[in-house]
Amino acid sequence: MIVPHAELSDDALRGVIESFVLREGTNYGEREFSLEQKVAHVLHQLERGEARIVFDPASGSVDIVRDRGRSALRRDA
Repeated sequence: MIVPHAELSDDALRGVIESFVLREGTNYGEREFSLEQKVAHVLHQLERGEARIVFDPASGSVDIVRDRGRSALRRDA
């Protein structure tokens, strides 16, 4: 189930984003970014529709996934 990021409180949204960027395996390449920079980057992707928050009711888990269709459209534009 897709959860519109704008419907979450600021604290809840930040918690979801922080959980996402702190997960082991999240790779930002060679350059080091602060937690604040990573959170801002993901928030920007959510605001531009390039990523979505997804809730899985079966497991009760929340994840952020890239919207591949929107990203491809933006690159082609």
